[in-house]
Amino acid sequence: MDSRADLDVETLLKVVLVLVVVWIAIEILDAALSIVLGPLKSVFGLVIVVLIVLWLLDRI
Repeated sequence: MDSRADLDVETLLKVVLVLVVVWIAIEILDAALSIVLGPLKSVFGLVIVVLIVLWLLDRI
């Protein structure tokens, strides 16, 4: 017997609803982090580059 159609429509709609809620939550979190950390993006990039260079030069 084929069990592919065992899901009810309500169950499928619940799964889609949860995925949409998670998607919206991630978008809100991304916007909040962008506002808070926006001015510091270049500083973070500079710190990462310095850490990589120091690691390559065996200073860490």
